[in-house]
Amino acid sequence: MKFYGALGLEPKLALDPGDLKKRFYDRSRQWHPDRFSRAGPEEKQQSEEMTAILNDAFRALRDPVSRAEYFLRESGLELSKDAPPELLEEVFELNMALEELRGGDESARPQLTAAQERFLGMLGDADASLAGLFARYDETGDRAALDQIRGTLNRRKYVSNLVREVEKELNVHSAN
Repeated sequence: MKFYGALGLEPKLALDPGDLKKRFYDRSRQWHPDRFSRAGPEEKQQSEEMTAILNDAFRALRDPVSRAEYFLRESGLELSKDAPPELLEEVFELNMALEELRGGDESARPQLTAAQERFLGMLGDADASLAGLFARYDETGDRAALDQIRGTLNRRKYVSNLVREVEKELNVHSAN
């Protein structure tokens, strides 16, 4: 896994943010293009490439969700684009309430606000679940844990999109 290697880390899901930041800054100083200003073209190019990789690695690995998504992709597991089946009924009702609000029916606002709070709670639950699953995978290397992480990330991503959609509509229609 290229990003972990660039930062001198073992591929793990649970990382110490302080250690990650220290490694990023140490390696960034080591490979900074200014240090290679008098070097040959190959060394300059290698410095620029390493700097780009380090920046991408830090961006991907500092956030637990993007780190897990990267880890899964590198492990050959892709996230689903489909709605989690257990949310379908709730999403249908949410879409109806969103359409009512878009059509000027302010009576849908409390339902949307309640849905927003529920979805934010789901995100918190997903994040807590991910932390436990990260530790389990790092300890055991159990492939079933990766599948559970993928399922949790799929659900989290879908719920996160719902939160954004509700927030957008509530903000747009509160300005009117």
